[in-house]
Amino acid sequence: MTLSVEARSKTILICEDDENLRQLIRVVIGAGYHIVESGDGDEALELAKAHHPDLVILDLMLPRLSGMDVLRLLRRESGADGTHILVMSAWPDADGAAIAAGADAFLQKPFEPDTLTAIVQEVLGDPEANA
Repeated sequence: MTLSVEARSKTILICEDDENLRQLIRVVIGAGYHIVESGDGDEALELAKAHHPDLVILDLMLPRLSGMDVLRLLRRESGADGTHILVMSAWPDADGAAIAAGADAFLQKPFEPDTLTAIVQEVLGDPEANA
């Protein structure tokens, strides 16, 4: 697998309180990205400010600060203008609220690995990342 320099330089922040699910997401999206991980909403905001991720994969049910609050705060931050946000949730009707709050995409849990990969590649504009 050959990755473009652009793909290798992209940063993804995974914000998910379930460590096993964070690991699964990391494995599914592949090794072609710089991955930063957070287990709660407050830490996610700190890491987003420090790393300026290209993509945030954001769970809605988080300790300390909810994923919806993180989404709203990231969208208010001027430094997050170029950041794409993929919201993941087990809540079946959360997609409309997440998109209305500024998410670029929504993925229902449980998810198919191929669907996650396709969304990541689409929002980052890198269809060859995991080819």
